[in-house]
Amino acid sequence: MRKTPIRIATFVGLLLLGLLVLAAGVWGALALLYAGPRDEPLRNALAAGVALATLLALGALPLHRWRRTMLGCYLTLFVVLLVWWHGIEPSNQRDWLADVAVLPHASIEGDMVTVHDIRNFDYRSETDFTPAWYDRRFDLRQLQGVDLVAVYWMGPAIAHIFLSFDFGKGDHLAVSIETRKEKGEGYSTLKGFFRQYELYYVVADERDVIRLRTNYRHDPPEDVYVYRLKGDLDNGRRLFLEYMQRINELHERPEFYNTLTTNCTTTIWMNTRVNPSHLPFDWRILASGYLPEFLYEQGRLDTRGLPFAELQQQVHVNARAQAADSAADFSRRIRELSQPSSAGVASDDFDTGQ
Repeated sequence: MRKTPIRIATFVGLLLLGLLVLAAGVWGALALLYAGPRDEPLRNALAAGVALATLLALGALPLHRWRRTMLGCYLTLFVVLLVWWHGIEPSNQRDWLADVAVLPHASIEGDMVTVHDIRNFDYRSETDFTPAWYDRRFDLRQLQGVDLVAVYWMGPAIAHIFLSFDFGKGDHLAVSIETRKEKGEGYSTLKGFFRQYELYYVVADERDVIRLRTNYRHDPPEDVYVYRLKGDLDNGRRLFLEYMQRINELHERPEFYNTLTTNCTTTIWMNTRVNPSHLPFDWRILASGYLPEFLYEQGRLDTRGLPFAELQQQVHVNARAQAADSAADFSRRIRELSQPSSAGVASDDFDTGQ
């Protein structure tokens, strides 16, 4: 009878060890498939070798005679993989797609911030455009609000989230955290786990970054919602400066994007930690499509006294953006019927401390 608990403990221990070996093997094989040598046959052969080694290690677990030897060999293989993995470095020197070819940066002098290389493309279609960038000087004392922009294209659970800073008189600066892709490279959620994209802050005119999504992306079509955040304006100023500092850091030292840990929404949350009133981490930061409703529940949105469903309908800007198109007052027109006038926003009417 005394042997029964020992056998159960051994079984559970081997089961957990087997799951660990399996997870390491799946990660190693996928890492080699996506980030391994450029030579495809060699890359596939190395990934297959890791998969075979994983199967052999799993098969040896029940065999006391071979267990220690196989696990030792497998651990050595995994250490080699980790050394190779940590040797993969991000770069700012690649053959980039035109829309991410220029790295923005900022010059900060007290309350005055000059943002260099703000994107403002003239689109004829999603892929046909005339590139253009400009510089603009912003006075932090003129900040009047911050908007959260939610973009949906694949159901309610997933959205691309970015912020737009309102400096009054129709002057909005949008900052969208995205992947920096090379020519000929498309986006893949799975590839995003394996150091395939650099992290990129798109600093853009709203006529670019919002109009691109409402007017020119049709496969699939994208729905765009612009919510006004509420709270202390000092939070917005600190967050804007945090964004500018991160943009400058990436200009000097590139970093990798990660689908789970360093994506559009988790990076916003990390940046908002500069404010003492930021929200604690919540699962809806990962299931980003539900983030606006979470902020609504936390009292972080200008609700206008509306239930969330009605507010969401009111801030849906596609029709207004399509009507405004390239108009100089694009930002004002997409907010008609969806946002109060700037003059009506007091210093405690929005919050970027989420």
